[in-house]
Amino acid sequence: MHFDVTMAVGSFLVAIVVGLTGMGGGALMTPMLVTFFGVPPLTAVSSDLVASAVMKPVGSVVHLRRGTVHLKLVGWLCLGSVPAAFCGVLIARALGSGEATQHFIEIAMGVALLIAASGIVYRLYQGMRDKKAGAPVETQAAAPLRMRPVPTVLVGALGGVVVGITSVGSGSLIIVALLALYPMLKANQLVGTDLVQAVPLVAAAALGHIMFGDFQLAVTAPLLVGSIPGVYLGARISAHAPGDLIRRALVVVLVASALKMFGVPVTALAWIIAGFVVAAVAAWIFVAVRRRTAETAAPDVERTPVPAAER
Repeated sequence: MHFDVTMAVGSFLVAIVVGLTGMGGGALMTPMLVTFFGVPPLTAVSSDLVASAVMKPVGSVVHLRRGTVHLKLVGWLCLGSVPAAFCGVLIARALGSGEATQHFIEIAMGVALLIAASGIVYRLYQGMRDKKAGAPVETQAAAPLRMRPVPTVLVGALGGVVVGITSVGSGSLIIVALLALYPMLKANQLVGTDLVQAVPLVAAAALGHIMFGDFQLAVTAPLLVGSIPGVYLGARISAHAPGDLIRRALVVVLVASALKMFGVPVTALAWIIAGFVVAAVAAWIFVAVRRRTAETAAPDVERTPVPAAER
């Protein structure tokens, strides 16, 4: 078996981002395999999922020890996601293994990547809104979580199918859906709960791909060699890194990867990404200026003189 050192280095760099942000595994690793190493999409999905099945439990143990996992919520999610992930593999397999199937998986990955990028943008917006409201995430409601079983199972099922077909979603799509369903959860609880439910989800998808997909040890081995130390390093430095800045950069990478999956030429892709970055920077400056204007205007309201008739 030929060991690809370059692939191991690439997976190491991607895994650092995963450790820093808690997302981006399938959303970055699989497109990297397809785009830079010429791995067929189905093989990339299969190999990435098997590697993720080995990596996911490491972070899960950390969150379980810290008590940042809502186990009842994990149970409802897994009720939908585990069988759906296996079914996602069967759907991909039923489509065959020819050129048309590989193209379908590429398109499906592109759509999933765009949804993942939109989810990160939504999370960034939520964070900015919370800061503007002056309500830290840690002070959010500590009341018992009111479960919503049916929507939760449906979220798990949808996420499972997407992960089974594309390997994208266990760290981005589902966590955004949880944020919408349970806005009272703390940020670390969202990440911890999503990470723990992703263990059986990814394991089911990986098992399906080993049995019916196109798993290749020659691809998975370099991924594991590079990603395990990369995830550990990223987690270690995550407390000192500007998480929001990294997530903004991740949005650009996800959009670029999605467009590449859609077959956009390199030159056009460069212009689109440049325009996207300019628009994103302009939007960020606009929001920052509005927030600063609101903050500077607030003291003026307090200093407004009270009319003599009201004294």
